[in-house]
Amino acid sequence: MCGIIGITGRVDAVDGIVAGLKRLEYRGYDSAGVVTGDGRALRIVKRAGKLENLTGALAEQADGALSASTGIGHTRWATHGAPNDRNAHPHTDPDGRVAVVHNGIVENYQQLKSSLGDVRFASETDSEVVAHLVARHLDEADAPDLLTAVRRVVADLKGAYSLCLVSRDEPDTIVVAKHEAPLIVAHADGVGYCASDVAALIAHTRDVSALLDGQIARITPDGVEVVDVDGAPAKPHDYHVSWDLEAAEKQGYEHFMLKEIFEQPQAVHDTLLDRHRPDAGGGSPRLRLDELRIDERDLARIDKVFILACGTSLHAGMVGKLAIEHWAGIPVDVEVASEFRYRDPIVDKNTLVIAISQSGETVDTIAAASHARDQRSPVVSLVNVVGSTLAREADGVLYTHAGPEVAVASTKAFTTQIVGCLLLGLYLAQVRGRMYATETADILSRLQQIPDALEEVLGLDAEITALAERYTDVDYTMFIGRHSGLPIAMEGALKLKEISYLHAEAFPAGEMKHGPIALIEPGSLVIALAPAGHVFAKMVSNIQEVRARGASVLAIGTADSAAELKDHADHVLALPEPPHELAGPVLSVVPLQLFSYRVATLRGEDVDQPRNLAKTVTVE
Repeated sequence: MCGIIGITGRVDAVDGIVAGLKRLEYRGYDSAGVVTGDGRALRIVKRAGKLENLTGALAEQADGALSASTGIGHTRWATHGAPNDRNAHPHTDPDGRVAVVHNGIVENYQQLKSSLGDVRFASETDSEVVAHLVARHLDEADAPDLLTAVRRVVADLKGAYSLCLVSRDEPDTIVVAKHEAPLIVAHADGVGYCASDVAALIAHTRDVSALLDGQIARITPDGVEVVDVDGAPAKPHDYHVSWDLEAAEKQGYEHFMLKEIFEQPQAVHDTLLDRHRPDAGGGSPRLRLDELRIDERDLARIDKVFILACGTSLHAGMVGKLAIEHWAGIPVDVEVASEFRYRDPIVDKNTLVIAISQSGETVDTIAAASHARDQRSPVVSLVNVVGSTLAREADGVLYTHAGPEVAVASTKAFTTQIVGCLLLGLYLAQVRGRMYATETADILSRLQQIPDALEEVLGLDAEITALAERYTDVDYTMFIGRHSGLPIAMEGALKLKEISYLHAEAFPAGEMKHGPIALIEPGSLVIALAPAGHVFAKMVSNIQEVRARGASVLAIGTADSAAELKDHADHVLALPEPPHELAGPVLSVVPLQLFSYRVATLRGEDVDQPRNLAKTVTVE
């Protein structure tokens, strides 16, 4: 969950590290720190709290105190040990010979600490033990360098980690190691780099290499050497990043979250772009995945689908279930990825697993997908980040092409995931022969209308802002929906509570009478997803139930339902009619994103970096 960056071969390494940490702070902001060396000593500055605390401390250093051409930096999301100066990274051995920054968890750190005997530890973290162990191995007669020492330590580690280390005695060298936590390396113009996320390096290069599990790299100004734990040469995954530095900046918006909300028309356009095309032989146009490493005839035999995801991605998967069952005629279960492998799920070669993750590095989802592959199930991933772990390990990939998403609360990643789920539903219908080619083409043509419809929805921002001003201090908000409205109700509740910290819950509207309606009292706010469609009449009944108990009702309707809703709700937001009922969630979630954003900013909250959260969950 933490952010790591290292630079070697650049005169102003610290400036480059701090700039990179600013683009990684979404991964954790409990503390931050940097370390440099000049061949005589390692110099460390670290502070609890957000990155601005570190930059303030750096400004207080004597001129040139940290000047060096090599350094590593870290921004932390705390796991082991409180978020304070003591537990901030980097960590060193007692002699200050080795410094390490770490993302992940060393699960056997207590046993490793015991093996060191009576050694003084300066922190409560699991990470510090790595520095101690590497320093001990450097004292061995047959361990001539930092790379060898790190290889030996990594062989004893258990857990998920990416590690970045420097040594006092090798001032131009950074050594990194990776297992089940993201880490990329790069080299450009005589400078070597490493980072948790390409966003930290995009100002320097767009050609990077993702280390694979078990790989270790030595980075110097001369280049990058990658080996396995035995020291044999190894090949990372090389790729080119399609977006540039401008895409990772705010571009005049107050927050990244607001920018990303307004980027959704373009993001959805890019998700749909060039999906329907002839094969290499000039055959009839077909819907295609970005990468496919399994025969479509095997996919045609699928008789069960599991969709695995966490958080916001799980809500997109709930829409995917509706699409796959409706179009492809295959039963689908949507499961929380972190629970999947602990309940002995029944999967085999005829079970398709669809794993959804914006980053492609969500550790729970990766582990669940890996478990399914161990049972011989094919895995298709729906991810945004090209070259990510989940993309590499799946049998097929559909990229959402949403561009970088920096705000912790996901917006454009979610809407593009829904569109991706619709495409997967159509794709499975195609390989199973459940649709004529003309039907697929017609639906795809209609989906192309979504970006223009999203622009219309974004035009409601002023009206939504006024509603947010009215309901900023409501103690309790309930979201209700049916069919495709239920996952959007759940996503709306998640957005409100994760950035404004207000109490919000979501329920299937039909379940109100089975308990949740007891929570309704005068002054409560109910946000109801009520587009025109086959469940609209039922939603009207549920709205009447909560309004009779004194709740204020904000209804999210469509052009064809708005007139009737005005007789039953206090406020109605009329959205354009979606090009297909299953595309409706892409439109109806946007007012909820804007409402949550406006409420949170009116309350003075930091919407891009909500408390206790980080963008990518890389620890279980």
